[in-house]
Amino acid sequence: MPTWRMCRVAIALGFVLVAGLGLILAREKGQGTAAVPARRVKGSLPRVRPVPAPLVSELKSSEPPVTVVGQVTYASDVATIFQEKCQSCHRPGQVAPFALRTYDEARRWAKPIREAVESRRMPPWHADPRVGHFLNDRSLSPRERATLLAWIDQGTPLGDPKDLPPKKKFSNGWAIGTPDLILTMATPYEVVAEGVLSYQRFQVETGFTEDHWIQAAEARPGNRAVVHHICVFLADDRPKGDRMSDELRELVCYAPGDLPSIFPPGTAKHLPAGAVLNIEVHYTPIGTVQTDQSSVGLVFARSPIHRRAFTKGISQKHFALPPGAANHAVRSSYRFAHDAQLLSLMPHMHLRGKDFRYTATYPDGRTELLLSVPAYDFGWQSVYRLAEPKPMPAGTKIDCLAHFDNSEANPANPDPKLTVRWGEQTFDEMMIGFIDFDEELSLSANSVAAQSRPRR
Repeated sequence: MPTWRMCRVAIALGFVLVAGLGLILAREKGQGTAAVPARRVKGSLPRVRPVPAPLVSELKSSEPPVTVVGQVTYASDVATIFQEKCQSCHRPGQVAPFALRTYDEARRWAKPIREAVESRRMPPWHADPRVGHFLNDRSLSPRERATLLAWIDQGTPLGDPKDLPPKKKFSNGWAIGTPDLILTMATPYEVVAEGVLSYQRFQVETGFTEDHWIQAAEARPGNRAVVHHICVFLADDRPKGDRMSDELRELVCYAPGDLPSIFPPGTAKHLPAGAVLNIEVHYTPIGTVQTDQSSVGLVFARSPIHRRAFTKGISQKHFALPPGAANHAVRSSYRFAHDAQLLSLMPHMHLRGKDFRYTATYPDGRTELLLSVPAYDFGWQSVYRLAEPKPMPAGTKIDCLAHFDNSEANPANPDPKLTVRWGEQTFDEMMIGFIDFDEELSLSANSVAAQSRPRR
């Protein structure tokens, strides 16, 4: 049996640390886990990795220079930037390690804020700004970046408190607002202190007595310290060859940096009467016994639905990353069978993921680069929502191109001496280009009619 070596990744105070500082876990297939010596990873890896310096320089050179004239104050100039670009994470109960709601909080963290802004590590946004336009673009504009840096360089003045904007209000922890229905794991799950856990799946019944259209859905971890990611699917227990396709089953996922599923007016996902959901959770032990009881929140559509939304994972499972390979390419593709509209894109790889691109080839032969992520970050996986739905005529092909760094130069690499293949665990790899798209109901009905509802 081949031996797989991995590093146990622990998340604490916003940093991804290599567990044991020089120990990793070796797993003999079918024989559990054991601690063994391993290569030492120098230092620690930030939860959101910095953009490579050459790319920062390239982006700077492509932007018009911005000069900030006069005094910059927190009250007049800076507070609004923090509200719009930072506070969704930097507030109590969210993923960020400290809050940025007040002047005192912002001033206290001025030095690391300067480093994060100048290196473009914060706010986390990994799309090349020269490609595409995205509704949820959280990156700083050149003007915002220059304003923050000038404020810090000027000594972080408060200014006149009368100029402060009203405090931004957030919902009760749900990004989709107050859900119409919250479905929670029936009992807490105990996460062991050590080892490698397979994906855990928990079924929850919706109790629906009629079909429902879902306008928004959000998976919410009960214990962020140990929840690596969550995916929620419509349950289908039939034999594998008879099951519904992923497009019909997937409802919503959660990962650090990910966003809930929120669809434009008139577009929604469909859940049938009697639907049962599978909440699939990937747990990462952190050295102490923990418990988790995750949930999914649903918002029902309140206006007529004309288009049905789907999620497709454009994956390539048949690859092998050679030991030491610094730029190994892996490709996948998908062709639209019907006229559709592309809504969002989300690349997914693991610790060796380096960059990712989506390209559309239209039936008339035109090509268009839809998204380029030149510095992929496993610690912060963003969904990129198109500013406007993009028509995808029937026959349009989406090509995904990913590169992986399995070399010693990759500080996140668990072991550059291994040949790495597809697998569920973090020390394995994945290559998936997720897309959300929608079709007219008359077209989607043809796809749905070919697949019966799941048995319960």
